[in-house]
Amino acid sequence: MVSTFPNSAVDLSSIRLDIRALQPQLVEWRRQIHQKPELGFQEKLTADLISQKLQEWGIEHHTGIAETGIVAMIEGKSGSQVLAIRADMDALPIQELNEVPYRSQHDGIMHACGHDGHTAIALGTAYYLHHHRQSFTGTVKIIFQPAEEAPGGAKPMIEAGVLKNPDVDAIIGLHLWNNQPLGTIGVRAGELMAAVELFRCQIFGKGGHGAIPHQTIDSVVVAAQIVNALQTIVARNVNPIDSAVVTVGELHAGTTNNVIADTANMSGTVRYFNPDFAGFFHQRVEQIIAGVCQSHGANYDLEYWGLYPPVINDAGMAELVRSVAETVVETPMGVALDCQTMGGEDMSFFLQEVPGCYFFLGSANPEKNLAYPHHHPRFDFDEMVLPMGVEMFVRCVEKFFGG
Repeated sequence: MVSTFPNSAVDLSSIRLDIRALQPQLVEWRRQIHQKPELGFQEKLTADLISQKLQEWGIEHHTGIAETGIVAMIEGKSGSQVLAIRADMDALPIQELNEVPYRSQHDGIMHACGHDGHTAIALGTAYYLHHHRQSFTGTVKIIFQPAEEAPGGAKPMIEAGVLKNPDVDAIIGLHLWNNQPLGTIGVRAGELMAAVELFRCQIFGKGGHGAIPHQTIDSVVVAAQIVNALQTIVARNVNPIDSAVVTVGELHAGTTNNVIADTANMSGTVRYFNPDFAGFFHQRVEQIIAGVCQSHGANYDLEYWGLYPPVINDAGMAELVRSVAETVVETPMGVALDCQTMGGEDMSFFLQEVPGCYFFLGSANPEKNLAYPHHHPRFDFDEMVLPMGVEMFVRCVEKFFGG
């Protein structure tokens, strides 16, 4: 076996032998899931595989939570504390372009964000903890969650009671991260990932001949001014110390070159870290759209909704994960504290309920051409990272319970 992770300071000797020995199974589970990707709340094949393995190992678990979710229970030798581990299972509506033996067999659906790896790591963690129950004091709940990509499975699982009976004291989770080199770990207290808000707007003008614009209300002109004006929200309404993004990602209008469009349609997203901004962007987006439309005599229909709040790590749990990460990576150079992203995650709902920490596990390896970004049709990661994920979870369990 290779002694180090390529392009990384991680020595494989930091991963215990019986976890390293799980590597073939981790890869097998990951590839099985990768070949049969499923969209949110449709993860039946994935859930069946998870349940089959848990049943085979004799691990107590409950299925069908929030449609396809699963919760496994692993009790240590004693103790009343409960630590939850969360892994998401869903894929994306993307056509895979990778030419690999385990490529997606479901047309137009692909694991392009690493959730197949998350599930495999959680399965490996369940297997290891179940066979080493005497090594920790307390109970571990492993939550296999559907529909992270959308519309969000965390909240329905919470509403179904996954944090109760027994009550969860804290929660951890990881995201394989191709924005970091293989084997590095990104962890920080406070805001890690951004709130996600979405909007859709239709502009109603008055169509007509492209050569006779004075008889029309040009929805294209109105939409263009709205796009520009929306950029002033962050530039002039947000404290420069804070971070926020307003993006119009979609704009459609018109059918040909000599017709002024009657309507224009746009959609976009808003991202921010500071939870105090909840409600602010909705108000400003609508004020700007209403003002521009009024100035042109146009009308509009706006839909605006929040998807996920920001991912905010508890300081104490982030310190626990950081201290564990330094024993796994064995050098401060491999632990990144500056690892924020404007990407969103519904792990945020769990973190609103109980103290917890979500962290990044670097999975990119350019030497193997495994460095495409998340949600890319050629996304893939170096599977050598899988046992490291298990090691991180196991050590966090042991440290949390004081073992």
